Amino acid sequence: MGDYADLPGVRTWYETEGSGDPLVLLHGGFCTNDTWGAQRPELAASYRLYLPERRAHGHTPDVEGPLSYTDMAGDTVAFLESVVGGPAHLVGWSDGGIVALLTALARPDLVRRMVLIGTTFRPASEAFVAPGMLDALTPDSAEMAFFRELYVAASPDGPDHWPAVATRVIDMWRTQPTLDAGDLAAVRAPTLVMTGDDDLMTLEHTAALFRALHDARLAVVPGASHLVPLEKPAEVDRMILDHLTGEDAGTMMPVLRAPDPASGRDATA
Repeated sequence: MGDYADLPGVRTWYETEGSGDPLVLLHGGFCTNDTWGAQRPELAASYRLYLPERRAHGHTPDVEGPLSYTDMAGDTVAFLESVVGGPAHLVGWSDGGIVALLTALARPDLVRRMVLIGTTFRPASEAFVAPGMLDALTPDSAEMAFFRELYVAASPDGPDHWPAVATRVIDMWRTQPTLDAGDLAAVRAPTLVMTGDDDLMTLEHTAALFRALHDARLAVVPGASHLVPLEKPAEVDRMILDHLTGEDAGTMMPVLRAPDPASGRDATA
């Protein structure tokens, strides 16, 4: 089931499914809610799912001016307040993970636990394995055909608006986000950082994200790419559900999470 919410920034399309504690799924760049198809049945069995499509994505119209993750996070805060009605778990994939991070920074009271899949905290030039790949991406390029089809099938702005959206999203990737370790350390939501072992961003960048967060776990999925939720759905769903329940047996020989003798608490606390 889908409907529109009249948020202050943009009239936003969203879908709901399932019952239980609220869980918001934030799709990737150029994507729609359809890309969560491998996760929805499993997650909806335990949670009330909310799936907003961000400005200029899916059924949600474009807005004037540049696109920014900060504005998208503002839309997400408004969505949590007006549609969800309070705090929720966030699962963000790619651009959706960036939006989740910024939402947790802006409004920690609205974010319970997070899962970040294939997420960067710096621009593509600093995070991607092959940052030059952006040079090959143009609205009409073969590499963009899949995303172009998603856009044309759903956008209320019509197919002729695709080049404007594609250009501005790629520009956003080149220059955003611009978080640093100090910003990440301020995130208090317990977070699972997940990546494929052959993802778009370097493993070093993902490890830096994991290490900078206050309370994080890291999952590197073998034999997987940036599309790990589609490639390894059973493994991804299990890890998401395990993290959201908060069940943690602990490690037998912790280092990063070793107790702090001075406080008696975990070093990450």
